[in-house]
Amino acid sequence: MTADTPPRPPAPPTRVLLADDHTLVRRGVRLILDGEPDLTVVAEAGDGAEAVERARAGDIDLAVLDVAMPRTTGLQAARELSRRHPDLRILILTMYDNEQYFFEALKAGAGGYVLKSVADRDLVEACRAAMRDEPFIYPGAERALVRSYLDRLHRGDGIDGLPERPITEREEEILKLVAEGHTSKEIGTLLFISAKTVERHRANLLHKLGMRDRLELTRYAIRAGLIDP
Repeated sequence: MTADTPPRPPAPPTRVLLADDHTLVRRGVRLILDGEPDLTVVAEAGDGAEAVERARAGDIDLAVLDVAMPRTTGLQAARELSRRHPDLRILILTMYDNEQYFFEALKAGAGGYVLKSVADRDLVEACRAAMRDEPFIYPGAERALVRSYLDRLHRGDGIDGLPERPITEREEEILKLVAEGHTSKEIGTLLFISAKTVERHRANLLHKLGMRDRLELTRYAIRAGLIDP
């Protein structure tokens, strides 16, 4: 650049969609992100379904999603956003230091997994890494990746792919809503399917998971991070 060449204008900040069902958490995370010159929160959502709807405007560069939210989880929203907006970067922000959720986040299309307990330390770096198309992996997740790799080699499964999900995406949607206390009719209305179809999926869930009733399904949903305990 010569002395006569005007300086380049700064790049516009990354536009962030923040989804968490706790207002205080959103407020705290927003303070962290808005304190950086290259990041700005332009939209908020209280659950995954609202996040998917908000992203339709197309003015979002990065979605930061909590795992456990009502109606639609962050992982379910990440899968939907990845399908609808393949250029959108996605981060999962969670309180769960759990390798199952970490692998599910990767499969859902997220480029990073950040623990809320260290969000003030890691979140800004994770956002910048996501915008560079670089994965962000916290130290515990690195151990999980190595352990999974070694386990698959030991079983002779090879190294391609990630652990299989025990239930389908539709079954996961229904499981979450059942655990939240919705009736079959209410679930059918929310998912645009018949109550009879809901009952069939529910029976399949009980059979697949080896469970007997709604209480056991609810306990499973809590362990899987679909609902808060």
